[in-house]
Amino acid sequence: MPSKWTLRFLGTGNAPGVPVHGCACEICRLATFNSELRREPCSALLTVDGQQILLDAGLPDLKQRFPDGSLHSILLTHYHPDHVQGLFPLRWGVGQTLPVYGPEDREGCGDLFKNHGILDFRSLQPFQGFELAGINVTPVPLVHSRKTLGYCFEQEGIKLAYLTDTVGLPRKTQTFLQSWRPDLMVLDCSFPPLDTQPKNHNDLKLALGIHADIMPKQTILTHIGHELDVWLNEHRTSLPLDVAVVRDKDRVELETLNGVVKISMVNQAFDAQQTVLF
Repeated sequence: MPSKWTLRFLGTGNAPGVPVHGCACEICRLATFNSELRREPCSALLTVDGQQILLDAGLPDLKQRFPDGSLHSILLTHYHPDHVQGLFPLRWGVGQTLPVYGPEDREGCGDLFKNHGILDFRSLQPFQGFELAGINVTPVPLVHSRKTLGYCFEQEGIKLAYLTDTVGLPRKTQTFLQSWRPDLMVLDCSFPPLDTQPKNHNDLKLALGIHADIMPKQTILTHIGHELDVWLNEHRTSLPLDVAVVRDKDRVELETLNGVVKISMVNQAFDAQQTVLF
């Protein structure tokens, strides 16, 4: 039976989000009134064979979005607040224990480890693969101000890399990805092209350089800041055909047909228009 995955982007923004509080730039002004231009904290939902895996937990309304038993598990890239803040109310729920995987970080965030409630925190080590909901998962180290992991998912010929937050890639991660060759690479890109070296997050030049080095079939940029949205609005045709910028509520579908991986994106802002990317 052909394998089919769905990756739903629940949030695609950086820590300030879009609109940024108090900002009068064109994008932030428009996003104040147009919800389709807003960006919530970066998060995604991977669905494979009916099993749902949440990638990062920065959305504040997780308990409303996901009833008890609807999530198989949560994967955290790191413990900055914009990636874990939704866990604080969720932990006080009742019902099934929920596994939460992430990097080994003794501090965590706030008192999440001490008062974990229904959450079962489990530490992962770079390049030590494991199985999750029937999928092979390999954590890879990233470059950030906190210990951070990206995740490489593989099942029945489909390969997906989810890489946020990061500025560039460590050499070992780059080498692994070049050999592994993901079909789809979801990559951090918070800033437009900068004249100076970016800090903590990729700018567009660095992200496109990573795309060229890894050579996935398709790259999708997320963790977007308002400055990049402004730049993209002014340079609408500046991205390669195999690089796309995602928005909140968009989803990507990956499936194998006759041994070939097909990638398509459904854009919710344009009447659920489906575009075959590869």
